[in-house]
Amino acid sequence: MFSLNCRGTVNSNSSFLDFNTKNKMTGIPDFQGAKTYILKRQEEGLSPNLYYHSLRHVLDVYAAAKRIALEENINESDSILIKTAALYHDCGYMISETEHEMASCAIAKESLPLFGYSSKAIKVICNIILATMIPQKPKTLLEEIVCDADLDYLGRSDFYSIGNLLYKELLEKNSIKNKAEWDKRQLQFLKAHTYFTKTSKINREPQKREYVKQLANYKSNNL
Repeated sequence: MFSLNCRGTVNSNSSFLDFNTKNKMTGIPDFQGAKTYILKRQEEGLSPNLYYHSLRHVLDVYAAAKRIALEENINESDSILIKTAALYHDCGYMISETEHEMASCAIAKESLPLFGYSSKAIKVICNIILATMIPQKPKTLLEEIVCDADLDYLGRSDFYSIGNLLYKELLEKNSIKNKAEWDKRQLQFLKAHTYFTKTSKINREPQKREYVKQLANYKSNNL
């Protein structure tokens, strides 16, 4: 159980909680309101020492999730769930860095009803968030899309620059000792990782395999 602290608590008087009459009448959630709310909360609440798990990462995953959902021909209502889950998936870092997925769900359950999200929709969103826990174990296409979006960078040209942010974050937390250990762990992670959607398998898997080769060669040349 998580109790939301001052950085994770929803302010019921906030202007972010107003959604228009049309949304109330049709049952359509106010996605833009939820987006504005959670981005602002994370901008204010995420630790500056989260070099990788930053607002930049949230926006990166959000953009990737939108793209993958489009290429996977996801309908509009499910796309809203995917985009919302992408925006909320790491907000739990404002509360707990060890069980942040559960904390993210706690924030989602408290705040999303205020933006017109149904309990059924929130359950789907939380399942998507929980599926991103490493090792990823998605059970639905929606979960697969956000899991792939979360690690989209593994098969992109900015793999090393983004990876260096995670290395810096882990190093400051004493979760890793040095660059040699980081390279070893990163190679192991890449080998164990799999993309789930057809889109990511086509667009990201080939480059990811190249990085596996590069890191393996680097390791063998530095023994």
